[in-house]
Parts: sequence; C-alpha cells; structure tokens
Amino acid sequence: MRALFSLAVPIVFANLLQTAYQLIDTFWVGRLGASAVAAVSLSFPVIFFLISLGLGLAVAGTILVAQYQGRGDTAMVNRVSAQALIGVVAISLVLAVLGFIGAHAVVAFLGATDDVLPLATQYLRVSFVGLPFLFAYVIFQSLMRGVGDARTPLLIVTGTVALNFVLDPLFILGWGPVPGMGVSGAALATVITQGLAAMVGLAMLFSGGYGIRLVRAHLVPDFALIWRLLKLGLPAAVEQSTRALGLMLMTVLVAGFGTITLAAYGIGTRMLSFVIIPALGLSQASSALIGQNIGAQRIDRAERTAWLSAAIGFVLLSLVGVVSFVFARPIITLFVPDAPAVIETGSLFVRITALAYGVVGAQIVLTGAFRGSGNTLIAMAIALVSQWMLQFPIAWLLAERSGLGATGIWIAYPIQNVLTALIVVVWFSRGTWKHRSVIEAPEPERAVSTYRPGSVTNTTLR
Repeated sequence: MRALFSLAVPIVFANLLQTAYQLIDTFWVGRLGASAVAAVSLSFPVIFFLISLGLGLAVAGTILVAQYQGRGDTAMVNRVSAQALIGVVAISLVLAVLGFIGAHAVVAFLGATDDVLPLATQYLRVSFVGLPFLFAYVIFQSLMRGVGDARTPLLIVTGTVALNFVLDPLFILGWGPVPGMGVSGAALATVITQGLAAMVGLAMLFSGGYGIRLVRAHLVPDFALIWRLLKLGLPAAVEQSTRALGLMLMTVLVAGFGTITLAAYGIGTRMLSFVIIPALGLSQASSALIGQNIGAQRIDRAERTAWLSAAIGFVLLSLVGVVSFVFARPIITLFVPDAPAVIETGSLFVRITALAYGVVGAQIVLTGAFRGSGNTLIAMAIALVSQWMLQFPIAWLLAERSGLGATGIWIAYPIQNVLTALIVVVWFSRGTWKHRSVIEAPEPERAVSTYRPGSVTNTTLR
C-alpha cells in the first residue's frame, strides 16, 4: 500500500495538472463563444491520435526501465532511456510536419462547419509546432516513473501549468501591447510552457541526479535496442491510436447533430478525461511497480498490487461519479456561462456517463497492469474490442436507429464501460500475463534480490 501510494499520488496530481492545460484552454476559449469551444473540441482527438502514434516508445521505455530497475541494472536503465528518447523525438518531428501540412484537410474531414473550420485549423497548426516539446517531456516523465520517481515530474508540471494559466488569457483575449489571438493563442500558450518543461526535463536526465544519467555516448542510435523498444511499444501505440481513432469517429458522429451538441460533447469529454485521472495515476503507478516486481522475480507481489490498485480505483471513481452526477449543471456552466443549450446537453452527458465511473476506474488500472508485465498485446486487444466492437457500434445504433439522437451516444458510454470492465477482469484473472518476459534472464550472480516490501525500488546483490 505504501509503495503504491508513494508513486500514485504524485502521478495523480501531475496528471491533474496536465489535464488542467486542456481545462484552462476550454475555460478561456469559452469566453469566445460556442464556435471557438467546438473548434478546440474538434482538434483534441486529432492531436491525441498523432501523439498516440509516438507514445508506444514511451510505454516501452517505462516497462523496460522499471524491470531493469527492479533487477538493479543501472547501465541498461541508462541505455534504454537514451534510445527511447532518440526514437520518440524522431517520431515527433515527422508527425509535426505531417500534422501541420494536413491540419485543414483533417478538420474538414471531421465535419467542421464553416464557422469552426478556420478556428480549428489555426489551433491545430500551432499545436503541431510544439509536438516535439510535448513528446520530449512525455518520455522524460515516463522514464522517471520507471525508476520510481514521480515527484520530479510533478514539480515541473506545477510550474508550467501556473505559467499557462497566466499566458492563456493574455494570448487568447489580449492585454496591452499583446493582441488577442483567439483559439490559436490558447495553443501558443501551451506550446511555450511545454517547451520549458521539455528543456528542464532533458537537463535533469543529463545531470544524473534523478535516477537516470545520460551522456553524449548514449545518444548514438542503437538500432537493435530501438527495434526492441518498437516491438514492445507498437501494440501500445496501436492501443492508443485505436482509442484516438475511436474518439475521432465519435466526434464525427456527434458533429452531425450540430455545433451546440459538439460543444457540449467537447466539454463533457474533457470533464470525463479529468475525473478518470485518479485511475490513470493508479494505473501508471501499478504498471511501474508491477514491472519492478517482475524484474525482482516477485510475481505474487505484482498480482497483489494489481488487485489492490483496481479496488481502490473502483471505490474512488464511484465517489467521483456521485459528485459529478449531482453537480453536473454547475460544472458545465462554469465553462460556458452564457450558452444555456450547451449547458443542458452537456449536463445530460455528464450525468449519464457518471453512472459507470467506478467500473472505468477498475478497468483502467488492470489494463495498466497488463502493460507493466509486458503484455502490451493484451492491452491493445482490449482497446480494439472496446472501441470498434462496443463503443462506436452501440453509439451509432442508439443514435441513428433507435431515435434517441445524441442522447443515444451518451448512453453508449456506460454500456461500453461495463462490458469492457467485465472482459478485463476475466482476462486478468486467468493469470496468463504472469508468463511474459520482456528482459533477458538474470545473470546467476545477480539472481538474489533484496527487495524490501513497501519500497518503490530495490537493490540487488552480487
């Protein structure tokens, strides 16, 4: 319990602050009207999709770093960290160029109306310029969690979010000599703060004072190790891409019901992404701890960590669901105080989705446990089933064939969440995840571990 919370609590707060980027953007953009909110809402799944393509290496880096840390192999921790950084930055540069060029076409494909299309294109293009900064910070954060340090990323995010809170109204609405740039100002504020976070994170990795030490020699590409990271991370990238594509398709489905519904959906999904953060924190902490325990040959302790974390996630998000259900209307009003139609539709979305928050929490945690054990293929399969066999088909049937309209899309969320959670629990209970190894067998002289119960990391004896 102590090990889980010492790692999970800083991750939860860091994720809350990361999500604050989006919430702060939505808050200030909401002062520009429904079209501006819809533009940011339409842009979010596109950015999420491109990010997901490169995050597979970040997930693979976390898994390998955690398992080598559990074994006590510092040299391999440093090597894996460097190669993961090289791969992620290279991917981000390619995606940034492609995204900038194709922003207008993508937004048009998603069904943006004439008033939303130019705003969403501006927001996306500025966001793509900062994509390498975002990726660099994400890999730094993932590597730190792999070695059991979640506090350092939290401190960095705290500073950058505070700066973003100041820059957002300045760039969006303008003040004094600074002209108001509208939705593109929101993207610019985020790019600046993410750039600062990336530079600070990289400086820490090269300083060697935070569990990982990178030197210039590490930056020579090791294609064999990068390929190993890619093979482990590809299922994670497909998993995240699947979720992003599912979100894009859902956005297309929602956009067919008009700007008001799209704006309400954008605010509602942002709130949903905010309230599941405790479960995401538990999931990421469990993934790191499970990886370390597997590296230390403690499968029994890895399993106990997973079930304990899932139970906490279920209880915690159930409580959040009750609060969200009761205060749905005032929460939505906070973002769009002068749009009663958006408030009404968004409140209904929040109340319906809040019914299944608890099972969402348990499902997210156990999926993270699969990743920590190196079973990224299982996590990918769960995402494919969840998005393509459950959520979108159910939403389409309820919205287009039952006469429920947009309300049918809202109802599809709890139905899909419950069914996905049942699949995950049954699959994890089978125990096949215990037999997956992603690092080479330990050398005989390093086979004795002095793993201390309750500790986040361990040491090994020669």
